Amino acid sequence: MITLALSKGRIFDDSLPLLRAAGIEVLEDPEKSRKLIIGTSRPDLRVVLVRATDVPTYVEHGGADLGVAGLDVLLEHAADASAGSGVALYRPLDLKIARCRLSVAVREDFDYESAVRQGSRIRVATKYTHCARQHFAAKGVHVDLIKLYGSMELAPLTGLADAIVDLVSTGSTLKANHLLEVERIMDISSRLVVNPAALKLQREPIRALIDAFEAAVNKA
Repeated sequence: MITLALSKGRIFDDSLPLLRAAGIEVLEDPEKSRKLIIGTSRPDLRVVLVRATDVPTYVEHGGADLGVAGLDVLLEHAADASAGSGVALYRPLDLKIARCRLSVAVREDFDYESAVRQGSRIRVATKYTHCARQHFAAKGVHVDLIKLYGSMELAPLTGLADAIVDLVSTGSTLKANHLLEVERIMDISSRLVVNPAALKLQREPIRALIDAFEAAVNKA
């Protein structure tokens, strides 16, 4: 049995066409079912539904053989795994789904460029602390990082932080909260990740699945 870890929402929805192109149908809608393990049209493949940030952990520790996760989540996980000597995940494929960008945003009345030029210490709220730390260190900008997990836009509005580092898709949420995107850190898309041990033990079926995903991506 091969186990594929997916998260509900955009990644799950964007993964469905790739699975169908690979000849795989997910048998239940996770929004209508309470099940966390869902069967597919392939008797040797099942889907487990986990939080987006938990996908690499499930794959790393063998709770799933492979999974789909955003590059942002994978970079943060890799930094934590490196610090704790965790297992390096195999990332064979950019699925080119759930695209967005990781950016710096500030209040409309905050002069970010001036603060950077003057060498001011900037308070930055984010859940992507590793990516943010690397970005600002490369620019030589002094920052105090404040780790948050949700409603990032509130931090500048309440004075908790001068800036945020967060995912941006359309930018409509920033605009609605009078925030301005001032710097793009990197483009984000979702990647297929595989447990190295699982690839050795089930090489043929997992490699066939990777190849099917790759063919589907190339057709898209």
